[in-house]
Amino acid sequence: MAGGGSSRDASGKKRARIEIIPLIDVIFFLLATFVLFTLSLQRSGGLPVSLPHSQTGEPRESAGTATITVKEDGSFAWDKELVTVDEMENRMKSFHLQHPEPDAHLLINGDQNAFFFQAIFAFDEARKAGIQRVLVETLVTPAGS
Repeated sequence: MAGGGSSRDASGKKRARIEIIPLIDVIFFLLATFVLFTLSLQRSGGLPVSLPHSQTGEPRESAGTATITVKEDGSFAWDKELVTVDEMENRMKSFHLQHPEPDAHLLINGDQNAFFFQAIFAFDEARKAGIQRVLVETLVTPAGS
């Protein structure tokens, strides 16, 4: 036989063959699944805090979103960077100029042990800066839990 395309050895027994094409298909399927899964994860733009729980929470869009974190000790952060009150006010104003309504979202990411008036202060400063879409980040708990 010219070409030697047979899968039999010299004694006439069939040899086991490893088919590489189906293996590559499976590897690409797993890679695509992993990439799509990681793209669907929603990451918080704020500092890690202990978020309060809510049963009516909704997922948020990340484009045109800034995060203000209200920490337990009363300090503020803008997208994971600790800021003073004056810096926070200036960043809100520039954020509002860069991201026009209705696409802009300001997310308040407050620790569940932070004082309520600190979150209200952040809301008020956002309204003074002209931002109308202010959201509160919570952990969604299933109903009945």
